[in-house]
Amino acid sequence: QVQLVESGGGSVQTGGSLRLSCTASGYTFSRYCMAWFRQAPEKAREAVAYISAGGSRTNYADSVRGRFTISRDNAKNSLYLQMNNLRPDDTAMYYCAADTSRPLYICTFKDHDYNNWGQGTQVTVSS
Repeated sequence: QVQLVESGGGSVQTGGSLRLSCTASGYTFSRYCMAWFRQAPEKAREAVAYISAGGSRTNYADSVRGRFTISRDNAKNSLYLQMNNLRPDDTAMYYCAADTSRPLYICTFKDHDYNNWGQGTQVTVSS
């Protein structure tokens, strides 16, 4: 079955950096959109970034554009999120998500388009 396992979260101070990783298994990773979402306490889940199956197309939420970079290594079945210049409002549980229902399809920021989710990794940014 599909498994997504995130790692790389932690606690940093404002302005710091973290790199999240997500290792996928159980499906053909290179054929599907991947995305990062996050959810802060008492807030709705929000999309952070997505990347197309081949990695050529990416998109970011306005709140992270210019600070975060999504990437993937299809040879390693891995998804990454490089987060720079972190701020306290980036504090959240971060989830990787895979759309394994539509191969080579257009990626979106809609969470209901992603049918597989990891368990999340916590990112805490202190001021």
